[in-house]
Amino acid sequence: MAQHTPPLLLVLLLCTLSVSSSFQPALVLEMAKILLENYCFPENLVGMQEAIQQAINSGEILQISDRKTLASVLTVGVQGALNDPRLTVSYEPNFVPVMPPALPSLPKEQLIWLVRNSVKLDILDNNIGYLRIDRVIGEETAAKLGSLLRDNIWDKAAQTSSLILDLRYSTAGELSGVPFIISYFSDPEPLIHIDTVYDRPSNTTRELWTVPSIEGERYGKKKDVIILTSKRTMGAAEAVAYTLKNLKRAITVGERSAGGSVKVQKIRIPQSEFYITVPVARSVSPITGHSWEVSGVSPTVNAIAKEAVTKAKSLLAIRSTIPKVMQSISDIIRRNYAFTDRVPALLQHLQSTDLFSVVSEEDLAVRLNQDLQTVSEDPRLIIRYMQDNAAITEEDPVLDNPPNDLNSLKKLVDTTIKVEVLRHNTGYLCIDKFVKWSAGAELEELMAKKVWEPLKDTNNLIIDLRYNTGGSFTSLALILSYLQDTTQKHHFFTIYDQIQNTTTEYDSLPRIIGPSYGSKRGVYVLTSYYTASAGEEFAYLIQSLHRGTVIGEITSGTLMHSKTFQIEGTDIAITVPFINFLDNNGECWLGGGVVPDAIVLAEEAVDHVHEIADFHQGLEILIEKTGELLENHYAIHAVALEIRKVLLSKWSEGLYWSVVDFESLASQLTADLQESSGDHRIHVFHCDVEPESLHDVPKIPTAEEVGYIVEALFKIDILPGNIGYLRFDLMADIEVVKAIGPQLIKLVWSKIVNTDALIIDMRYNTGGYSTAIPLLCTYFFDAEPLRHLYTVFDRTTTNMTEVMTLPQIRGQRYGPTKDIYILTSHMTGSAAEVFTRSMKDLNRATIIGEPTIGGSLSSGTYQIGDSVLYASIPNQVVLSAISGKEWSISGVEPHVIAQANDALPVAQRIISARLKKEQGK
Repeated sequence: MAQHTPPLLLVLLLCTLSVSSSFQPALVLEMAKILLENYCFPENLVGMQEAIQQAINSGEILQISDRKTLASVLTVGVQGALNDPRLTVSYEPNFVPVMPPALPSLPKEQLIWLVRNSVKLDILDNNIGYLRIDRVIGEETAAKLGSLLRDNIWDKAAQTSSLILDLRYSTAGELSGVPFIISYFSDPEPLIHIDTVYDRPSNTTRELWTVPSIEGERYGKKKDVIILTSKRTMGAAEAVAYTLKNLKRAITVGERSAGGSVKVQKIRIPQSEFYITVPVARSVSPITGHSWEVSGVSPTVNAIAKEAVTKAKSLLAIRSTIPKVMQSISDIIRRNYAFTDRVPALLQHLQSTDLFSVVSEEDLAVRLNQDLQTVSEDPRLIIRYMQDNAAITEEDPVLDNPPNDLNSLKKLVDTTIKVEVLRHNTGYLCIDKFVKWSAGAELEELMAKKVWEPLKDTNNLIIDLRYNTGGSFTSLALILSYLQDTTQKHHFFTIYDQIQNTTTEYDSLPRIIGPSYGSKRGVYVLTSYYTASAGEEFAYLIQSLHRGTVIGEITSGTLMHSKTFQIEGTDIAITVPFINFLDNNGECWLGGGVVPDAIVLAEEAVDHVHEIADFHQGLEILIEKTGELLENHYAIHAVALEIRKVLLSKWSEGLYWSVVDFESLASQLTADLQESSGDHRIHVFHCDVEPESLHDVPKIPTAEEVGYIVEALFKIDILPGNIGYLRFDLMADIEVVKAIGPQLIKLVWSKIVNTDALIIDMRYNTGGYSTAIPLLCTYFFDAEPLRHLYTVFDRTTTNMTEVMTLPQIRGQRYGPTKDIYILTSHMTGSAAEVFTRSMKDLNRATIIGEPTIGGSLSSGTYQIGDSVLYASIPNQVVLSAISGKEWSISGVEPHVIAQANDALPVAQRIISARLKKEQGK
């Protein structure tokens, strides 16, 4: 292997030997030579020569005369340099190497004796196999003793229900035997690549694969296998444990293994009595890309080695219950889960769930819960590990089965309901539990007398559910009926019960006993983190029915209408929703908590009610004023009239009860205005001071600023094929353009005006001023006749203005014949769109990219009444010069649709194709 020795090392050797007669430098260099020829990680030796030279030059090792001390120093140095604790240097003047005889060369009787003492099989209780291997037998030995191993080990082990493979005392063995052991726990096909071994001295690589045929019956891939390891487990046994663990075929229990090596050699350093121990081969698992060497095999379940068997038995007992648990869970879901259409997918997923690494009931519960939550997307379907058989809480039976006698029922109502009239004539109704109600029961008479009579003349109503932890949902319809217009029928919610296989619709009562509270007065529902179950449903319905405002904290998210089942013989429980709660829109509510319209601390909720109620008093006027502003100023009058009707309709339907301040009102108005008009340019905003004009008078640049402005605004290039490229990201005012005109012509226009075609990039142009559009367009048409570009209708002045090209311009025209390509994106807006649409309408440009945003030439800002709200309303509309129709809301549709990032290369391909076509004519 001398040809692998770097020339630098030989130079160092010669130089060092010539300048020093001491033995240390020669010893170090010979040691380095051994490493270079034998160490299994030769790539890690890069730079070692420099490190050796530095050590020799330092003179430190030259001063060490004691051989053992020198060996210790060299060990520390080589381990530190290569970060490998297996490398050791020793001084052993009396060392006599002992070469153990190769096992295959031993007489067959000795081999049998050796195998029987290193491989033992017992059958434990519950048909658990216990196989202890203290030495991994190599390929040749296994071939000689195949029938012995088959009859006494593998065929007997194959009949067990599960297997404990004990490798705690396995400190020796041959790597060639590993594939045979792995093969017993895998299928014949496909073969599995389990290891790759590189041998440095021979510079060869050997792959280890499972084998297609073996002596005896395979254990297969289905039955549980537990591997026991200890700190002593080393070498080939580590390879077995590491491979089966990472193939997910066995669970390892015990201690982290020793972290041995595939092959280590103790090599004498020439001309000395020093030896260096070197790992000469290395293993890399194709399964993980890593190895068990040095770091060892970490157990799946940590346990003291002497307790590993007990732990393994306990683990197998847990795993033996998994099929029964899975079957029980499947049966419970099949019988009870309210989403019957999801059941087949859930059961199929349970059957295919990988439970290989489950090592405890808690682990099983967590794994199954994650899977069910993911597949069902239902937070109510829960599997839990209930340690110490924690009690399963059930609903109060009194609430589901209220007493029949009037006195007991009256007492129950008195303890769960409280009524008061607060300041500002605000009614207060506190409900701590919802009692079951059925038609014709005496509960309604009690409610009418205790609740609705005292509250009938109040201005607003607070329903306090901050301490409400649930009860029966049946009484929700009774209470909601009093909060609606009794002249109409209202659908509140629907209940589907899987166990009973019934669907029940809950509507407003055809007749109520007490005085109706009606649908116009404010209803404010208070919630807290404790509000749960039916209390949450009521708060949710108040929002979905648009009948009131929810104020307080997000509710608890307690899952409703579920049953909890304990899995027999385990501490695992499954909670299954057997009822689906469908709101008035037919949407199934899965719980998860109600988010209030106004999130405040529960204890401060009552004070906030008075603030929000005062705010609601002025809401209708603000909504009417907003509609008036649209009618007076929005560019399309017919649309404005319709918007006003929509706003008032939404108000009367209660869709503004969720608005609790000016910020939320601005957001709601903006959403409603844009939805009803289809115009995203309309928006309402909150501002404590009067906002400045959206379009300030443009500042005319000074002579010193002109060059900077031109350079900042305009980017040009000449692309292959003499194609001009012009990008500008802002539409400047005409006065600014006139001021920079001479410089613009000189620095920009003159450089692209003589190109054969022009790409105008408007992808990043969000608009600006429209006053320069006629001038810009004029450059692409003849002087005569003037062309009609577009028409602007101004709602403020009711004027119609036709915009034309200009008769005279500064500089040279691009002309009407050369191709123009305009690139657009979803950001292209306002005046940039007007220019693009005008060029498209007049067939003067090909538009490539994304549809534009749909901007506006001009918007006015108007105060809504005397409030702190302002409306930005487009007061101009652009009409096509060709069709005469308005287009500015919808934006510009390109001729060629492409993503904005691809628009330029698409344009270049189109130009190239057109040029080829013209040249071919």
